[in-house]
Amino acid sequence: MKKLMMVAGLVLVLGSCYNDKYDKLYPVPPVICDTNNVSYTTVIVPILNASCNVSGGCHDAAGAATSGYDFTTYAGLRFQALNGSVVSDITGAPTTGHNTMPKNLPKMSQCNINKMTAWVNQGAQNN
Repeated sequence: MKKLMMVAGLVLVLGSCYNDKYDKLYPVPPVICDTNNVSYTTVIVPILNASCNVSGGCHDAAGAATSGYDFTTYAGLRFQALNGSVVSDITGAPTTGHNTMPKNLPKMSQCNINKMTAWVNQGAQNN
């Protein structure tokens, strides 16, 4: 009886040593950055409002007096988007005379940069 209890105890102890990898059992779902369905109204405007058009920012209606660019309207953004300065500024590869944007704020997420770039590459449509 004693041997049987020892064997049972040994089986329980060794059986409990199974080592699961937490990340294998519960993987983190991948973050999906949809750059195929980029719309000015639903995707670009919220990015601009969070990074460029913030109150007292460089590209809101008030800041446009200093920066020269009002990105609160499509017309205000379109030319700068199509001439390449928006993408070069947000990617950190500014053209001559431009600053890395957003100025005095953390860099945009890579997903937002990808969305802005895709929107520009798709013709910067007002959709």
